[in-house]
Amino acid sequence: MLVLLYFNQIGYSPIQIASLFLFYEIFGIVTNFLGGWIGSQFGLKLTLYSGIGLQIFSLVMLSGLNRGWPEWVAVLFVMVAQAFSGIAKDLTKMSTKSAIRLVVPQDAQSALFKWVAILTGSKNALKGIGFFVGSVLLSVFGFVNALWIMAAGLFIIIFTGLMLPKGMGKIKKKVKFSQLFSKSQEINILSAARFFLFGSRDVWFVVGLPVFLRTVLGWTFYQVGGFLAIWVIAYGIVQSSAPTLLKRFGSGRPPTASTIQFWTFTLTAVPALIAIGLQAGIEPNTVIIAGLLLFGLVFAFNSAVHSYLVLAFTDDDKVALNVGFYYMANSAGRLAGTVLSGAIYQAFGLVGCLWTSMAFILAAGLVSLKLPNPQPSKNIAWKAGEGD
Repeated sequence: MLVLLYFNQIGYSPIQIASLFLFYEIFGIVTNFLGGWIGSQFGLKLTLYSGIGLQIFSLVMLSGLNRGWPEWVAVLFVMVAQAFSGIAKDLTKMSTKSAIRLVVPQDAQSALFKWVAILTGSKNALKGIGFFVGSVLLSVFGFVNALWIMAAGLFIIIFTGLMLPKGMGKIKKKVKFSQLFSKSQEINILSAARFFLFGSRDVWFVVGLPVFLRTVLGWTFYQVGGFLAIWVIAYGIVQSSAPTLLKRFGSGRPPTASTIQFWTFTLTAVPALIAIGLQAGIEPNTVIIAGLLLFGLVFAFNSAVHSYLVLAFTDDDKVALNVGFYYMANSAGRLAGTVLSGAIYQAFGLVGCLWTSMAFILAAGLVSLKLPNPQPSKNIAWKAGEGD
């Protein structure tokens, strides 16, 4: 949010802003692909704290940006800094989500779905707080000082690494490079669906929506950052509550292939309704706010069930490899969404981004039709009433 608002403020176009995040997403793809292998060979503790260290380096590097540089030099510099940030983010995310599969005791029938939802939901709630904090820091302290403040905060977190056990996620046997490509039909199908699902979100959320709110609707930095922060926090809360809500209003059984199919096809209608509302001339603030609330609610259920299924389909000895492969597809979808968000917004506006989002969700739904149900032996994630 800090980078996006700052470069919008100094006059960069939507396509230029989107280009700043290209390396962020490209190197996220590479990181997820190789990070799972690194974690399985050397342990998740190494990948987790390497990620935090790289994020500190990225923030400090970005603070060296000089407004006097030629535009192409400045853009390239930011792209490289964002590449380190993308590597850092995905090393951290892959490590934590893999670790959940290892710390939930199978013999106690603990609710894996519940803990995955709590982890993912809390992560997104903090991401929402970050949206708001980024806009506030930019307004109060300026771009460079904001970066140093964030780097100092992360430096403190590094010391928690002393508390984690060594060797978490490490497997004894060596993994050949050819084994990095998932051979599981379930993981491949789920990864393809994840690509389109997260591409559908970022194609209008990453560049198009913030720029639309700032330039078309005239919202201030505080309003843009605050609103998106509240949205992401609420989205995270719904994600964390997904197991309880699905058990209370559903069948009481763990999520299956039909669960993700239902929520994906339901989501297809939401961006279409927002686009139709804007095209029909309905007051745009009302359409955007109401539409985002509905989109966040349905998308949160999709994401929570996805995050559960990838672990339900995974054996303990392959968790880092499969999660890395799965989130590689996630990053690829984000990359496609980010690039298209800037390009389509500049050519067709927010409405064009929304119709593209609908097409992506429809593709995710069609792919998910081929998804089998998890085997009963792997359904360790659910116990009726637990966690209510």
